[in-house]
Amino acid sequence: MFVSDGLGVNESGHLTVGGCDTVSLAKKYGTPYICYDEDMIRKNCREFVKSMEEDYDGNGLVCYASKAFSCLEMCRICKEEKMGLDVVSGGEIFTAVKAGFPSERICFHGNNKTDDELTMALDNNVGRIVVDNVEELKRLSTLASKTGKVAKIMLRIKPGIDAHTHSFIRTGQIDSKFGFALETGEAMAAVKLAVETDSIDLCGLHCHIGSQIFDIAPFELAAKVMIDFISEIKETVGYEIRELNLGGGFGIKYLESDTPKPFSEYMKRVSVVVKEEAEKKNVKLPFILIEPGRSVVGAEGVTVYTVGAVKHIPNIRTYVSVDGGMTDNPRYILYQSDYDVMCANKANEPKTEKVTVAGKCCESGDLIQENAPIQKVEAGDLLAVLSTGAYNYSMASNYNRIPRPIVVMAKDGDSRVIIRRETYEDITRNDV
Repeated sequence: MFVSDGLGVNESGHLTVGGCDTVSLAKKYGTPYICYDEDMIRKNCREFVKSMEEDYDGNGLVCYASKAFSCLEMCRICKEEKMGLDVVSGGEIFTAVKAGFPSERICFHGNNKTDDELTMALDNNVGRIVVDNVEELKRLSTLASKTGKVAKIMLRIKPGIDAHTHSFIRTGQIDSKFGFALETGEAMAAVKLAVETDSIDLCGLHCHIGSQIFDIAPFELAAKVMIDFISEIKETVGYEIRELNLGGGFGIKYLESDTPKPFSEYMKRVSVVVKEEAEKKNVKLPFILIEPGRSVVGAEGVTVYTVGAVKHIPNIRTYVSVDGGMTDNPRYILYQSDYDVMCANKANEPKTEKVTVAGKCCESGDLIQENAPIQKVEAGDLLAVLSTGAYNYSMASNYNRIPRPIVVMAKDGDSRVIIRRETYEDITRNDV
């Protein structure tokens, strides 16, 4: 019935998350709020770590892609679950360091890292810096030389694979702002430069073909292409690549009709390709890294709003307005992302209506979902949007000077605040 095993309906007919009644949470914390199921997040982490142990004999590291949802508590959970961390900014590095996350398990990404961010990574002994372009490689070498350090890097490679996802989140094809292209010879030139550059240790290669991908075949193809390139580097440059980061992008369940493959199946099938190709090409099996983000937290978060008004436009549509919107969930306006919505206080009732869920921003396009099946909904009801755990709070804004929502973590029927609700004072804090 639900997109996550952590969701349920209690005897009062209310939606529950991690054993917590969403109606009771609304009374305790107000709305809108985002609630995460801690047990399910940890379960997902453990499944990935277990797959790495079983399919690669422990010769690898699972790095949580913190851009999906970054906060101190998520960093602490990942640390406890023996995960690595994928960061893409100085802010995400700062958060990880403040949470006491082991810096050697951090991978630093980004297509336009600043000198300050690169210096922060070096100062904090970040384990791997994923270099995106030649200019960055040269700047990093200079910065590392000044500090007397050797920067351990991976080169981000575009394997030329179209993963058939939304055009905004396809990143593996040649027309992408990320990385070095294979087809043009750019990638091999970058390898040669990195090997020859002082203060640089080229430990590995990285690729990422896109996000929210249900088909395993593109991941298998990417693994083959990357092992082939590692073999070509060995033959051409005489250099042995020690590590291979295959990125993330595993699809999750947003709607009941979605049918993503189990994460363990992704891992197993790709591992077979990696091992077979490495043996065939006579290269040493590299240390493997992967970067799941959405698949760790996406389905485990629920956003709950209060319905302010229901507006029926005969023969056209019904608008249900809530006390949030594109400020806490911009994914519909960006990607036309699908979501399952429900009346949290009537979760045991059948969905008999179709509505357009509208946010409170002064924008006609501020919608969360259109033509969405839902129970009969009235002003004052609680509306829940499922699978809002990834790229919702992370992409939230203060448009119209609306405060970001409170975020709570649920576990075994208890809840705790992990991010406080913003206040108007918070919004004006940097004004002068």
